[in-house]
Amino acid sequence: MRHTKTLERLKESGYRLTPQRVMVLAALAARPGHIGVDEIYRQVYEGYPYIDVATVYRTLQLLKNLHMVTELDVGGTTRYELIEADRHHHMVCRGCGNAFDFSPTYLVEFRQRLTQEFGFQPDLEHFAIGGLCSRCAESL
Repeated sequence: MRHTKTLERLKESGYRLTPQRVMVLAALAARPGHIGVDEIYRQVYEGYPYIDVATVYRTLQLLKNLHMVTELDVGGTTRYELIEADRHHHMVCRGCGNAFDFSPTYLVEFRQRLTQEFGFQPDLEHFAIGGLCSRCAESL
């Protein structure tokens, strides 16, 4: 179960493991990659028809604030993904809307330059950059 560690972290943070929270996490874990609120809601509703979409939003906001999920705007739609590592970075294509993960090693020099030149300590644990994927760039 991909979300077992997240459930443990949630409990260790002092939050109750309500059935709704567990089901939202299970929906996130069941689907690799990013998933929208409507998809999460439909999946949870199948097993628990008493849930409402506001509960899904509140749960996602809590998990985001605790750095357990990442929120990403993909083509004007907010999508969520379970965080399984300390750092999580994306390239988001403005053409097709796909999101691609990339290694945090690419941000090491960027962090150093910001700190060196401006004395600024950036929060780069969850970083997204927009642009065009190779397929969309070729079609221009």
